Amino acid sequence: MPGIQIHDKFFVPFINADTINKRVRALAGKINSEYAGKNPLLIGILNGSFIFAADLFRELMIEAEISFIKLVSYKGTSTTGHVISAIGLEENLHGRHIIIVEDIIDTGKTLSTFLPEIYLRNPASVKIATFLSKPAALQFDVKADFNAFEIEDKFVVGYGLDYDGLGRNLPDLYILES
Repeated sequence: MPGIQIHDKFFVPFINADTINKRVRALAGKINSEYAGKNPLLIGILNGSFIFAADLFRELMIEAEISFIKLVSYKGTSTTGHVISAIGLEENLHGRHIIIVEDIIDTGKTLSTFLPEIYLRNPASVKIATFLSKPAALQFDVKADFNAFEIEDKFVVGYGLDYDGLGRNLPDLYILES
């Protein structure tokens, strides 16, 4: 896995596709066990989570549904601090078991803004599945129930995560070269 350049930044290999796929399968196994007979609704947060959400969903062997919402808080390599809902959620959540699917939890701002909206709809339960978490960057009280990888507070691309629109399609994860 050689390094790559995206726009003006150089990224080096971090986590390969095989390791990612194994971890996603393991998370799906936990969800299969915990949600057997519950028909959870997975809500993927676009754009970053779409690859993780699709791979996770394909590994589920239980009855489950999936939907997406678009929340935006990043520009370039840093968060703007503002969360914008660009595509809303249409499903009735009352009495449903909800799994929010996120690409990355860094400051926690996006989820801390979004979760109260979910709770207002009276779900039976709400849990969070994330591809990545950055505990050192966390500023809000948000914790993933299903976490594929915990990483240091560095900027990454690949497997759904981008740098100004590019890099999402990479099957491996790359980290910004220091």
